[in-house]
Amino acid sequence: MKMLRQISSVTTMNLRSLPQRWSTSLVIVIGIAGVVAVLVSVLAMSTGMIKTLNSAGRDDRAIVLRNGSASEMGSVLLRDAVRTIVDAPGIKRDAEGKPIASAETIRMATVHKKGDGAEVNIPLRGVGQQVQALRPELKILQGRMFNPAVNELIVGKAAHAQFKGLGLGDQLHTRGATWTVVGVFASGGDSHESELLTDAETLNSTDGRAAFQNVIVLLDSPAAFQRFKDALSANPALAVDVSRESEYYRRQSEVIGKVIGIIAYVVGGIMAVGAIFGALNTMYSAVSARLKEIATLRALGFGATAMVLSVLVEALLLALLGGIIGAGLAWLFFNGNMVSSATSGPGQGQLVFQLSVSLQLVALGIVWACVIGLVGGLFPAIRAARLPVAEALRSV
Repeated sequence: MKMLRQISSVTTMNLRSLPQRWSTSLVIVIGIAGVVAVLVSVLAMSTGMIKTLNSAGRDDRAIVLRNGSASEMGSVLLRDAVRTIVDAPGIKRDAEGKPIASAETIRMATVHKKGDGAEVNIPLRGVGQQVQALRPELKILQGRMFNPAVNELIVGKAAHAQFKGLGLGDQLHTRGATWTVVGVFASGGDSHESELLTDAETLNSTDGRAAFQNVIVLLDSPAAFQRFKDALSANPALAVDVSRESEYYRRQSEVIGKVIGIIAYVVGGIMAVGAIFGALNTMYSAVSARLKEIATLRALGFGATAMVLSVLVEALLLALLGGIIGAGLAWLFFNGNMVSSATSGPGQGQLVFQLSVSLQLVALGIVWACVIGLVGGLFPAIRAARLPVAEALRSV
């Protein structure tokens, strides 16, 4: 109990003197707030991008790519292979008995951002005529669905919001064709809302190509996946990889998440080192300014532990305040903002997504701040505890 009273008394005394040291204390708060704001903001990009990619996948849909292809862009499937794939067991069929599937092909279309006019590439995806049965989440918000055999396309609402020249009636020029925008669609906030959709056969015709890049199928149920995969794997005429659509997008998002995570922690780590040095200088100055006070308390019988913990508590409280401010600023200025970024995922073009500052990221930022405060206050605290009483009294 005596130790607790000592710690409480010294800590209270230290905190009461903070207004006299507000300028130096502000160094810790601002430095740590900057670190946390940057860390949380960059990780919010990763969280938002992963959420957008993962929302595109469902367990009752499967994607078929050429064997060894890491993504759609690296895959090629000939027409004979497509016919074999859509005849496999396990695929759900419509009222007319046709398999619900879409053989798809992807090109890059050049557009310009609304904000700065920067030229970027976004995916122009050719899809099959059963795309709405395959993807029931796809809803037309404005205009109408494109017609096959005509150079028409529909635009995802995220792409429509971010890029110029994608309004109803606008024309988009690609190599060998001019496309008319006839509709704007939503698909539940997934990555397809960053794309342009048109008829796959029409897109292949304009490019003089005959092959597709993937086949997406709707399964009878999630449990039918293994039967569908086994049938294709056992066919010696095929060399394909079969994945649940949800698993495919999860793999794609993992790569992006790791890259952005590394960037966030490298940048945050560099800034954290600077914040630690700022905290060290500030706490050393605080200890030096209270040498006589510390020596007097030691002479009155206050233990070294009370000195150490009082300095650490002060550093942690300042760090906690900085962490809360930094996380709050990140949430205030970035959460929910719509941004676009190049991605190595499906389509390998610009992906439009919302930044997501989750509670987990806020907690991570605050923990990061407390670690910085703990490290920054540790050595000054040890100095205060080891300070010889007589030497301290003489130096004042």
